[in-house]
Amino acid sequence: MFTKVSRFIGEVKGELRKANWPWESDPKIKGIKKYKELVDSTVVVLIATILLAGFVTFWDFFLTQVVFFLTKIGG
Repeated sequence: MFTKVSRFIGEVKGELRKANWPWESDPKIKGIKKYKELVDSTVVVLIATILLAGFVTFWDFFLTQVVFFLTKIGG
């Protein structure tokens, strides 16, 4: 059992070394600048989420008002 776990961990480490990570590999870059691509992508996702939430909220409010208006006329 221990041999299987050890082998699995070794294979995982090997695969992680092959992966492309979203930050600079240059050791001279320090701090938040190292993660520029990751931060930029996160900001884009947050902005897109906020815009989508606004869009859905607008149409939900608009269609609610339309249905309310139509039920007032019919009732």
